[in-house]
Amino acid sequence: MSVDIKAPFYGWYGDDFTGATDTLATLFSRGAKAFLFLGVPLSRHLAMAGTLDAIGIAGSARAMTPSAMENELCPVGQFFAQSGIKVLHYKTCSTFDSARHVGNIATAMDVLRRFVDQPQVVILGGQPSLGRYCAFGNLFASIGPEAAVHRLDRHPTMSRHPSTPMAEADLRRHLQSLGADPVGLVDWTILENGRRLASEELNILFDALTQAHLDVIGTELKHRARQGSLLVVGASSVAEAIYGERSSPVNEPKPSTAGPVLAIAGSLSPLTRRQVEAATSFVRISADAGRLVEEESYRENMAARIASALRDERNVLLSTAPQDPASISSADTRLAHTVGRFADRLLSEVPVRRLIAAGGDTSSHMAQSLNLWGLAYGGQLSPGVALSIGRSDDPRRDGISLMLKGGQMGSVDLFDRFAGGVT
Repeated sequence: MSVDIKAPFYGWYGDDFTGATDTLATLFSRGAKAFLFLGVPLSRHLAMAGTLDAIGIAGSARAMTPSAMENELCPVGQFFAQSGIKVLHYKTCSTFDSARHVGNIATAMDVLRRFVDQPQVVILGGQPSLGRYCAFGNLFASIGPEAAVHRLDRHPTMSRHPSTPMAEADLRRHLQSLGADPVGLVDWTILENGRRLASEELNILFDALTQAHLDVIGTELKHRARQGSLLVVGASSVAEAIYGERSSPVNEPKPSTAGPVLAIAGSLSPLTRRQVEAATSFVRISADAGRLVEEESYRENMAARIASALRDERNVLLSTAPQDPASISSADTRLAHTVGRFADRLLSEVPVRRLIAAGGDTSSHMAQSLNLWGLAYGGQLSPGVALSIGRSDDPRRDGISLMLKGGQMGSVDLFDRFAGGVT
């Protein structure tokens, strides 16, 4: 496939949709013209996006088996190689949660390194702007804005993640346990002392504790990019490192603030639970996750109840996260798919123009179900939480306003702020 556009410098693949939109927001806040596609784009959609500094693809590799990841990522790698990008960023969750059987970051590294010039993969281990800090290879993370910071293997949420619990804070050990080749380290003392930022291993991890560390790393990445394309793995701190401090963002249309909001919260995060409880401007409805997956009549009744409230111009917040994750052990792999189809059905009945999805899998499957081909930047509501404007060939869906957020992201009043049109 030939790509008849000016080659962007930067390309990123988000292993879930919430992370992909966060990188989109990070790039725009630093003056880069960027656009996020929901899959390898068609030529006509590339032309509609225009000339770009950075081009993104949102996916759901974080929830895939290694074989499915390879099928997903090979066309992505081919597209970016043919696009002529210099930095290929595999955007992971900022907590690097991954397992051998699902969302394996080492698998992504092995697949995508085939499509860049340089064999050494660079891993950026922290994102200070989100309370993620990497020191001597060990990752630390806060549990929310202005909250306590914990080593990852002792983190109240990530150490108990239902599918990818993090029992190891040392990212070198973690990645090697996933099957990665040995990982070298450039620790934060080297970044501060200006010593040579090099390692002979096939993979190299950079600490990051401050924006100053990211600035040093960014200089190194741009230097390497002049020698040929390279693969960088990490959170949106990769974009922060390369594009520096915030600047004047590129002008883009603002998302719609008219009409009711449909919100679906599928995250098990304690922060998301607090956000749901604080959402006073919504009709809050709790669904039985198992029945939502298994029973057509239950979905029909739920859809009718929600559609009625939306037609009355009332905001609706549907929570699909069970109090006990083990209670839907047979349904959990299908819940996000079901929620995506459920949202599509609701929008076919009531043309809602404002949507919220909370949770990585929930966001990915909901966005994929809405017949969108891309997302334009629409603003930043909170650190790590971007607003997006959906692009679709279906005029009923084109221009829809979305907030896709990870479970651990955002202020407690986030849902009400979105409903009130605060950007």
